Amino acid sequence: MWPQVHISNHPLVQHKLAMLRDVKTEPKKFRELIREITMLVGCEATTDLGLSEIEVRTPMGLTRGQQLAEKIGLVPILRAGLGMVDGIWEMMPQAEVWHIGIFRDERTLKPVQYYNKLPVAPRVQVCLILDPMLATGGSAVATVGILKKWGAQRIKFVGIIAAPEGINTLVGAHPDIPIHVAAVDDHLNDIGYIVPGLGDAGDRQFGTG
Repeated sequence: MWPQVHISNHPLVQHKLAMLRDVKTEPKKFRELIREITMLVGCEATTDLGLSEIEVRTPMGLTRGQQLAEKIGLVPILRAGLGMVDGIWEMMPQAEVWHIGIFRDERTLKPVQYYNKLPVAPRVQVCLILDPMLATGGSAVATVGILKKWGAQRIKFVGIIAAPEGINTLVGAHPDIPIHVAAVDDHLNDIGYIVPGLGDAGDRQFGTG
């Protein structure tokens, strides 16, 4: 239905996602699962990164190897996206991290920006937007817009659970943005939460629910 949407079918992702959804999962374990799922989905989202050839000396002599030829910027949407940073950082410790703060007005369900910590100009080739939940899609659309206006050339959205409504909103506004998630759920409820979802990802990470 959406050629831009890539849903992970990795068994470990699906196993950990079930644990993440469980209402009995405590914040410490919830944070660990966010990190682990992000690591796995992040691997799938970065299969097209460019490489350059290098010479490597092993204990047995010289050989040819490859290294990343592109710099990566991570853009977690505050606050829930913070929990996804470490999973990517474990694989790509050289990635830069910038923060964009957007909250959803609970009355209008529209995004409101309150923080932006981007460099003056882009110095990476690929930006990964990190947000566990693609619900209404408003925050994702706003963040992509900020990054495009800033000058980012390649942008991807990396999440965990998406609602069809959020996908339609993001694809409608930015059809060029790949979306990588662990699952696409059924629908949004009348207050903009994903069903069945997992509740509020920020509250469950930080124990504030």
